[in-house]
Amino acid sequence: MLVFFRRALRKRCPQCGAGALFRAFARLHETCGSCGLRYRRESGAQTGAMYFCAAVTEIFAAALALGLYFLTDWSQSVALCVGTALVLGFSYLFLPVSMAWWTAVEYATDASNGEPWVKPRP
Repeated sequence: MLVFFRRALRKRCPQCGAGALFRAFARLHETCGSCGLRYRRESGAQTGAMYFCAAVTEIFAAALALGLYFLTDWSQSVALCVGTALVLGFSYLFLPVSMAWWTAVEYATDASNGEPWVKPRP
């Protein structure tokens, strides 16, 4: 199952590892160009990616806030401006990672449930 996640983190199809997951920044292809796997089989299929991205961003924001408070002598307004910019940038850049990760989670779940359409390739 780890192979599905490694492929997804390389932004490749979790089933075959050959097709690209994204057609543009944070825009999933409908299907894999190599094996035909549908990345979004239903409406709301990427809701988990949204929650995953939000949770990781909140952890990053908390760690950043603590770091800025304890490791700098900046004023609150400077720390708030820098921290906000960093958190927004992190969230924006992490979104495709969370989408790829969630695609792998859905595929791994379907593979473990023995769905007939799942055909993992080495």
